[in-house]
Amino acid sequence: MGPNSWTPADLLQLSGGYWSACALHSAVKLDLFTPLDGRALTSAELAQMINADERALSMLLNAMAALALVDKQGERYTATAFAVVYLCRDSPEYLGYIIMHHHHLMDGWTHLSESVASGAALVERVSHSDDEQARESFLMGMFNLAMQLAPKIVPQIDLAGRCRLLDLGGGPGTYAIHFCQHNPGLTAAVYDLATTRRFAEATIARFGLGDRITFYEGDFLGKEIEGRFDAAWLSHILHGESPQGCATVLKKAMAALEPGGLIMVQEFILDDSKDGPLFPVLFSLNMLLRTPGGQAYSQSELTAMLTAAGASNARRLPLELPNGAGIIIGQAPG
Repeated sequence: MGPNSWTPADLLQLSGGYWSACALHSAVKLDLFTPLDGRALTSAELAQMINADERALSMLLNAMAALALVDKQGERYTATAFAVVYLCRDSPEYLGYIIMHHHHLMDGWTHLSESVASGAALVERVSHSDDEQARESFLMGMFNLAMQLAPKIVPQIDLAGRCRLLDLGGGPGTYAIHFCQHNPGLTAAVYDLATTRRFAEATIARFGLGDRITFYEGDFLGKEIEGRFDAAWLSHILHGESPQGCATVLKKAMAALEPGGLIMVQEFILDDSKDGPLFPVLFSLNMLLRTPGGQAYSQSELTAMLTAAGASNARRLPLELPNGAGIIIGQAPG
C-alpha cells in the first residue's frame, strides 16, 4: 500500500484476513488434502475417512474450493494440482509443517497488546517448547522454508577451497546439506539443541550425507563451540537474541573460525529507518512476543555487530530474496 491508498474495504479485509488463514490451518491439521489426491470424494466419504463431522467438513471443503485449493464438481471434491504438490503429506514439496508452525504462533499474537504494554515476552519459544508436535512443525517448517531458498542462495556463495563448515543453530541441517551438495570437498557440523538431533539426523540421512555432516548438540549461548572451521553459516538465529546475545553468539562463531575464515549471517533485514520492509517489521513483533530481547535488525546494525566481533569487510551480498531476507558476510582476521 502506498500513501493515501487505503480504503475502508482494504482495512476490513486486513482485519479479517485471519479467517482464510485459520481455514487453511484447519485443513492442513486435519490432512484433508492427502485423501483428495487423485480421488473425487463427497464430504460424507471424506468425513468417515478422517473422523470428522460431515456437515462441518462440507463447510471447510467449500472454503477450500473458494480458495482454489480444492476443485468441486457436483458434491465431490478433489485436491487441485497445486494442493497435491504443496499440501499433500506424502509430497516431497509438502509445506504443511511451516503452515502448522504458523498455526502454533497464532495464539501468541492475540496477546500482542499485552506484550507491547509490558515490554515482556508472553509466550514460550516454540523451539524450546516441550510440545513435540509444535517442535516438529517449527523444525520441519524451517526445512520447508530453507528448501525454497537454499538452491537460490548456495550457488551464489563461493566456498571453493574451504573444507569445514559450521552450521550454527542449523536445525534440521538443510543449508549444510545444500552447501555440501554444491561443494564436493566440504564437510559440515550442524550445532543445535539436543531436541533437534533426531530431526537433523533423519534429514541428513535422507539426503545420503551422513558421512559428511555431523550433528553436535549444545547451547551456543552457554557453551563454547568445539572444533575449527573455515566457514560459518548462521541462518535466522540472531533475531532470537538481544544485541548483547548477538554479540556473544558472533564472538563464539568467530573464535571457532580459522584465520581467513568466512562468516555468513542470514536474517530478515530491516531498513535502517526500521519502518520496512513489512515482513521484517512484523517479524520483530513476533520476536517481542516470544523472546526476552529478540528482534529484527537493520543492515547497519548487523554489519556493525560483525565488525565488533572481529570480522573484516562486512558487507551484504547483492541477492534478491523474499520477505526482506538478506545475507551479510565478513572474514576472520588473517
